[in-house]
Amino acid sequence: MSDTAVLLKVSEAGVATLSLNRPTLHNAFDDLMIAQLQTILDIIHNDSQINVVVLTATGTSFSAGADLNWMRRMAAYSYEENIDDALALAKLMQTLKYLRQPTIASVQGAAFGGGVGLVACCDIAIASEVATFCLSEVKIGLMPAVISPFVIAAIGERAARYYCLTAERMSAAKAVQLGLVTQVVKAEQLDACVENVVQKLLGNNASAVIATKALLNRVSKDPYDKQHRQLNAEAIASIRVSAEGQAGLTAFLEKQKRLK
Repeated sequence: MSDTAVLLKVSEAGVATLSLNRPTLHNAFDDLMIAQLQTILDIIHNDSQINVVVLTATGTSFSAGADLNWMRRMAAYSYEENIDDALALAKLMQTLKYLRQPTIASVQGAAFGGGVGLVACCDIAIASEVATFCLSEVKIGLMPAVISPFVIAAIGERAARYYCLTAERMSAAKAVQLGLVTQVVKAEQLDACVENVVQKLLGNNASAVIATKALLNRVSKDPYDKQHRQLNAEAIASIRVSAEGQAGLTAFLEKQKRLK
């Protein structure tokens, strides 16, 4: 896949690393990159051998958002064609957000527009201290329509209103303060920090991690009503009585007993 807009590498430990690969264009995405990402994520979602997904990028920028040449091309298309095009990006964001496996965004440089959306859709985001973020759509006469639900979920409605309307750049420090980014580290420490988090995830029971992510996805978007409480109860009951759940709990209790 070395000649594609997205590179994929899967380790023996089941870690899939996806790299946006249009460095000369600051990893701006177009319909081709969106289609490639969608195809890869669909495959990953259904691969039981993959336990963790890392989203990163080649070059100095994480992603400049939408490719302006692509935007100009789409401006000449019909309304219906633009609807289909926007829905493809919306599907990609939703797929990333609700991917079965835990996801980590490794942000080494600038993330603008839809690039911020990709970061917001990941479960964990670790950024270099030199990374910057900008919801820049209004600067070029557009709006962050597709990514807005994910941005609001990450930083809250109040902050989203400010940054979407002003298109003000935010530093990595501000991004972590708002909740867009989980952790900020020195540029030379980024890879090591991401690897440390990967190992923490791999050190847990894989089935429990997958089930917990599904739980969090459901809890975060559904009202906490009677049905919701029932689903949560069923979820924990299922994992408690499963063979893996029983084995994991027994091993943990035995370890605790030995430490006493």
